[in-house]
Amino acid sequence: MGNPEMKLDPNLSAFKPYAQAQQRPNAADKDEDLDDIEEDDQNDVEVGELDEEEDEEEYEEEPPPPSPQTSVARSREERLKTEALVRRMQAGPVPVRVHDVIVKGNTKTKDQVIEAELESLKQVTSMQELLNVARLVNFRLQALEIFDSVKITLDSGPPELPGTANVIIDVIETKSPLSGQIGAYTKPEARSSSIEGSLKYKNIFGYGDIWDGSLAYGCDHSAEVSFGVYLPRFRALVTPLTARAYLLSQDWLKFSSYKERSLGLSLGLFSSRNHDLAYNLAWRTLTDPSQMSSKSIRRQLGHNLLSSLKYTFKIDRRNSQLRPTRGYAFASTTQIGGVAPDSRSLRFLRQEFDLRYALPLGFYHAALNFGVSCGVIFPWGSGYLDRPSSLPERFFLGGNISPVCSLGGPAALWGFKTRGLGPMEPRRKIHDEDADPAGRDCLGGDLAFTTFADVSFDFPLRWFREKGIHGHVFASAGNLAKLTENEYRNFSRQKFLESFRSSVGAGIVVPTNLFRMEVNYCYILKKFDHDHGKSGFFLTFSAS
Repeated sequence: MGNPEMKLDPNLSAFKPYAQAQQRPNAADKDEDLDDIEEDDQNDVEVGELDEEEDEEEYEEEPPPPSPQTSVARSREERLKTEALVRRMQAGPVPVRVHDVIVKGNTKTKDQVIEAELESLKQVTSMQELLNVARLVNFRLQALEIFDSVKITLDSGPPELPGTANVIIDVIETKSPLSGQIGAYTKPEARSSSIEGSLKYKNIFGYGDIWDGSLAYGCDHSAEVSFGVYLPRFRALVTPLTARAYLLSQDWLKFSSYKERSLGLSLGLFSSRNHDLAYNLAWRTLTDPSQMSSKSIRRQLGHNLLSSLKYTFKIDRRNSQLRPTRGYAFASTTQIGGVAPDSRSLRFLRQEFDLRYALPLGFYHAALNFGVSCGVIFPWGSGYLDRPSSLPERFFLGGNISPVCSLGGPAALWGFKTRGLGPMEPRRKIHDEDADPAGRDCLGGDLAFTTFADVSFDFPLRWFREKGIHGHVFASAGNLAKLTENEYRNFSRQKFLESFRSSVGAGIVVPTNLFRMEVNYCYILKKFDHDHGKSGFFLTFSAS
């Protein structure tokens, strides 16, 4: 995409009287400039009249080029008008309304796609507001990803309608609709990082539609193949519409003795800057090829139907997602499972909260990052107190993720491996010499809580500062608990707090355009016998 462009015509009819009044200063030097402009204007008119007379007698000759004196005078006049307009805008609101919006250059894209982004232009009442809205419209049009460049010009309206302006939008549609990309991402749902590649084909039908296919492979042996479409406007809907069909496979044999495979469809029903509402429908199968799963895992094996509505509210006012030094962020996710009238449909309520705050410390570009995350899941329906929660929907802590970057719920904890803590159960014993007799399955938790503190700072060496490489010291803590199957009766807040796992450490952070890499030394302050965590050096990759 090209850089956003916006031009302002200083000859807007709404400001001509004011501009002319500003051209009568009392200073002597400015009087001389105005006299020069008047003389230049007279000479210009006279030359024009002479040119017309010569054209009548010798129409075959080309008119002479404008004299340098005339060009200088016009340039000076435009500069004075622009300065007058700027001074008036600084003094207070300048009334103006948009008379017409003209769009040029869209040969394939439907007019309604562009016009849907221009509604706010018709509501402006001042020049200052018009400039801000024009910048926002420019950003929105380029965010459609179907234009190579977008240029907006503000021009004066008709002479008979003073106080009006015309908005001219020139777009250049993308010359290469096919594009591809590869990157590293973090998926809170899978509690893992992944490498993904995708191909996109843009604007096939002229509705700003983007069709894409993607292939993802995770560090935890997960794999996903999906195909989707994105429509910025669909009929009367005012927000984008997304649809994606996917086939997802995840291998949790090492941690919880089961494999998960899902074939489903996800629909984005509503999406804005802070709100997101989606519907998920998936046929999910849990299997245990090892035949070693614990009793609690075996009870969950088989087929089930996931039909859920998921609402997310997110606000992020941090100045950076990879290295925040000021601002705050908050996310709340509510998921209701079991909206389909099927007995095999999983029925549950899941709620997550996540809060982040960054505070600058005033030396070496240092900043304190603090975060608190919590989540709870509980079944609903007949006999919900006796039923366990759905295994894939539970909370699991640990993994190769930095808490500074993750935003969406409790998941990350420095120093602990994937699914490295929480309620566990011994696996079934089999007569196999290669089997691990002490193996345990991580069962996850119905209640999760994590917190962290991180202090980042620049190194004294200039080379590190130019590359963005910096250091940090950190501390983290978290815990999981089971509430379902009447376990909530045995829950104690004091016992839950006393069983918190915790770690501290320090490391070097190397930010890139795709991800944040950390080389950390972690020291485990507290863990239990069956937790998978240890002190030592760790390499962590996280995406924003």
